[in-house]
Amino acid sequence: MADRRLLWQLYPTYLIITLIALLAVSWYTSGALRTFHAEQTAINLEARARLIEGRFDGLWDPAHKDSVDALCKQLGKASATRITVILPDGKVLGDSQEDPARMDNHAGRPEVALAPGRQIGVSTRFSNTLQQEMMYVAVPVVEDAVVLGTVRVSIPVTAMDRTLSGIYLRLTGVGLLIALMAAALSLLVSRWITRPLEEMTLGAQRFARGELDRRLAVVGSAEIAALGAALNRMAGELDERIQAMARQRNELEAVLSSMSEGVLAVDNDERIIRLNRAAAKLMAIDAKKAQGRRILEVIRKVELQRFVARTLASHESEEGDIVLPSPEGERYLQVHGAPLRDVQGEDIGALVVFSDVTRLRRLESVRRDFVANVSHELKTPITAIKGSVETLLSGALSEPQTAERFLGIVARQSDRLEAIIDDLLALSRVEQDAEQDAIALALGGIRPVLAAAQQACQPSADEKNVEIRLFCSPQVRGRINAPLLEQAVVNLLTNAIKYSPAGGKVVVDAAQLGDQLMIKVQDWGSGIAAEHLPRIFERFYRVDPARSRKLGGTGLGLSIVKHIIQAHGGQVVVHSTLGEGSVFTLILPAVG
Repeated sequence: MADRRLLWQLYPTYLIITLIALLAVSWYTSGALRTFHAEQTAINLEARARLIEGRFDGLWDPAHKDSVDALCKQLGKASATRITVILPDGKVLGDSQEDPARMDNHAGRPEVALAPGRQIGVSTRFSNTLQQEMMYVAVPVVEDAVVLGTVRVSIPVTAMDRTLSGIYLRLTGVGLLIALMAAALSLLVSRWITRPLEEMTLGAQRFARGELDRRLAVVGSAEIAALGAALNRMAGELDERIQAMARQRNELEAVLSSMSEGVLAVDNDERIIRLNRAAAKLMAIDAKKAQGRRILEVIRKVELQRFVARTLASHESEEGDIVLPSPEGERYLQVHGAPLRDVQGEDIGALVVFSDVTRLRRLESVRRDFVANVSHELKTPITAIKGSVETLLSGALSEPQTAERFLGIVARQSDRLEAIIDDLLALSRVEQDAEQDAIALALGGIRPVLAAAQQACQPSADEKNVEIRLFCSPQVRGRINAPLLEQAVVNLLTNAIKYSPAGGKVVVDAAQLGDQLMIKVQDWGSGIAAEHLPRIFERFYRVDPARSRKLGGTGLGLSIVKHIIQAHGGQVVVHSTLGEGSVFTLILPAVG
């Protein structure tokens, strides 16, 4: 059944109660009026009988029946009342409307039957003589303690009914008017009661929509006012709690979003409850679309799925390592899982925290490679020196030519050791100074630095007949550390000369483009294969190890260049084609 408004529950109830009360009053009033009217009519008829009984003195003998009958008709016509004179034996002496000779004996009539006991008889019944409802009052006529007869008077009940009908009609009109007034008053009272409740309903709906800044008017009865005040207090408390929850949620969101670690919360069905920005980035998924979905649907990482399932099954903390493929290469994650419990301590899921340790793993790998490369690079000249010394000690000193040849090997390998150690120290110094912000940068011209580097490399260029061309405007300036920038350009020029053919050329070009200062070192030598380009700036990485060592390289030159340019806040870019040459570009922040 459809819910009805309180107004249409109260108003019909009030109306029905009012109508029932009116009907009850009307019923009681009509009955009382009828009884009262009947009693008054009986009293009136008795008075009439008392008034006319004296007119029949001396006529209570059957011999005077004609006189009595004539007198009855005369008096009945004058008073509009039926008058009947009855002897004690019930014989009718006269009647105002009928012939007494044709009338039955009236001794058995109810009102007449009481006359011998000197009681006034009253009866309302149907008259067989007149064929209508009549009201009779019989008054005994007593003389010297002897009942001479009975004078009965009567009138039709229809007359009384007509009188009552008029009264009833007026009562009905008044009752309808009262009913209409009561209906209007009931509607007003119902509205008076329901309007505050309707306003409270609208207010509660506003509260449900989150509009907690408006308050309800506290009006109406004490109970309704108390309800309004309670709703206002509830709204105030809800507002405070919602604001507190919003602050906590924002704080939690800020914490989760600011975390570099990925956080993933799932329920017992492996549906994602929460996923922070770092985790979404690590998994390469959309956090909003993943919310509420099963982890199997959004994260296609079998190792992670197994780890989450293991954490949910064990109900204890779990740790592990996961390797995920990514466009930048393999990504190493350290994963910690713990049960997720509610305030009652029941397990409702699992919380997984990812730590990206890719950089650490790569640094460990670089460190291992560096140690291995350093060991290898140092071992080669040390082995050559040791072998030469052993040969000399075993008797080669007595042979001048042989001794000279081995001493030459010792000298060359000693120089190589010194070069490796110098480059290692230079690289370490640059890294340490960059970490401590100890590299001083000053505003200066770029051309003098490039010219100094050209001059330093000119002897080796002359040996191979390689031409070095310099293009740089004197107006090009930047915030630089001149000795370090010169060292970086020298390293690039040295490599360019080494790998250029005899009679070739090397071009050094510097210019300012927008907010960048670009220094290019270009050669047309052997070039570098594409697969080697991502790693050429690693320590001791060689494209052709045998040729590099033969040309005297330590494998640290490009690594030193990269760290020097990074200390200047820039970067190194290389473009190379095998057999066609290479272009190394140093990109530094320009000075406007």
